[in-house]
Amino acid sequence: MSDHVTIVDHPLVQHKLTIMRDQKTPTAVFRQLLREISQLLAYEVTRGLPMTTKTIETPMQQMQAPTLAGKKLALISVLRAGNGLLDGVLELIPSARVGFVGLYRDEETLQPVQYYFKVPEALEDRLVIAVDPMLATGNSSVAAIDLLKRAGATNIRFLCLLAAPEGIKRMKEAHPDVPIVTAAVDAQLNDVGYIVPGLGDAGDRMFGTK
Repeated sequence: MSDHVTIVDHPLVQHKLTIMRDQKTPTAVFRQLLREISQLLAYEVTRGLPMTTKTIETPMQQMQAPTLAGKKLALISVLRAGNGLLDGVLELIPSARVGFVGLYRDEETLQPVQYYFKVPEALEDRLVIAVDPMLATGNSSVAAIDLLKRAGATNIRFLCLLAAPEGIKRMKEAHPDVPIVTAAVDAQLNDVGYIVPGLGDAGDRMFGTK
């Protein structure tokens, strides 16, 4: 789509996303699919990680083998729905450091309100991947990235399941240096700031709270 946004159009991603969109899909299935799809998205968001080599002994001989370079990357979950993506990505990158940004959306103003912030040390030396299933208005996402930059992060990527054009525009204006990886860009937001056609409230569907 652009340098700023990567849409992962892999058939498995799109198939799983369709099942997740269906309102008849039960909570347990939704949660499992979110875990599975997050691993497929993580494959794309971690593309281009810095590499180095190290000497190892295979059963046949010694060799110089590729390995990840630098400090362990940091995964930052934008609570609460971000935890659904976090679980799957962690299975793929179990050595990653983990942080949490707690934001909720004021339903009157649609503006984010911060209630929690705990992140790994030395963010300036790590690739930081912020995860949140929905990039809707972009207000919470921008606020989360603001906080991460304030904490020292300079190399940030944003991973979401669904994005709205309004959220992408807002993120690009506020943080043009933060690339977005998503499974789909939907049509628009409705008048209460939800993505349409979307899949409803990701947190409610994941945790069965509605």
